[in-house]
Amino acid sequence: MVSLKLKWHKLTHWEYWPLWVIYYPLFPVWLYYSLKAGSFFFFNAANPSMKNGGMAMESKMSIYGLIPRQYIPNTVFLSKDEAPDVALGRIRASGITYPFIVKPDIGMKSFGVEKIHDELQFREYVRKTPSHYLAQELIPYGNEVGVFYVRKPGEALGKVTGIVSKEFLSVVGDGKSTVLELIKKNPRSHLQLHRLEKKLGERLYTVLEEGDEYILVPYGSHTRGAKFVDISHQLNDALTKTINEICTPMEDFHYGRLDVLYHTFDDLCQGKNFSVIEINGAGGEATHIYDPKHSLWFAWKEITRHWGMMCEVSMLNHQKGHSYLSFRDGRAMLRENGVLQAQLETL
Repeated sequence: MVSLKLKWHKLTHWEYWPLWVIYYPLFPVWLYYSLKAGSFFFFNAANPSMKNGGMAMESKMSIYGLIPRQYIPNTVFLSKDEAPDVALGRIRASGITYPFIVKPDIGMKSFGVEKIHDELQFREYVRKTPSHYLAQELIPYGNEVGVFYVRKPGEALGKVTGIVSKEFLSVVGDGKSTVLELIKKNPRSHLQLHRLEKKLGERLYTVLEEGDEYILVPYGSHTRGAKFVDISHQLNDALTKTINEICTPMEDFHYGRLDVLYHTFDDLCQGKNFSVIEINGAGGEATHIYDPKHSLWFAWKEITRHWGMMCEVSMLNHQKGHSYLSFRDGRAMLRENGVLQAQLETL
């Protein structure tokens, strides 16, 4: 009965549907923009400074190199072939201490992102990771937002086209229920139970005091259970100014989503107490569409709107001499990305 209820919940809430179900009906729209641009893989020219325009298989460390250093966490690139002792030595030498974050250098959907608390946990991560990875200082801010940004080539300033607040997956104690029981009371967390069982172990049987919040997954990833809330209506001139101060110095970055940890929204607008933890280029979704209050029709409208902006940016950059991907290279990129995703999903 519980399994049927969860299946019904997924069926009646489109945010849980497979991406192909959401995106395949829009194939004629993509085909239209492809014909307009003259290439099926026109997105390569959206952000010439990013591999594949930031659609897939781009290095996060390379993108960090584009962002002004004052806005990003202390980060170390580590080879998958590097001995754990050597890797830990370089991490410590950089000033990063426990706990810290590790994540694949080429990744997606927060697969393979972990908080490392000790050496044993780090060694286990190194043992199982299939790819090069990053070690990153833990940012102390408890709020995360995704800000979508577009700046046409030749324009001095860009614009924010959507903002999503990310509510981390959590449970709130009632003084009598275990964490496991609380997880099962909410379909959003119950759908993550398999992953949570492996992660939490005996902590699942802890009884929380009434009103105590326990963060189950401290990452703002929809695939890891975070709730996305559309706060685009909170956009103001101060926030636009802050985002432009981050993005305009970035060479040939025109289209994508910034994921930002921050202390308070007012602080973020004023350009203080925040850190850019990631920037996604052409492959970044305008994730405010996943707010449960939005219909699939709203999502399709926003996806189409953003594809149109990406097509326009790509065409303008193409006129300046930046190339599109060939069909052969584009197919190879998609195959390579599919293989990597299958590997990361097992972590």
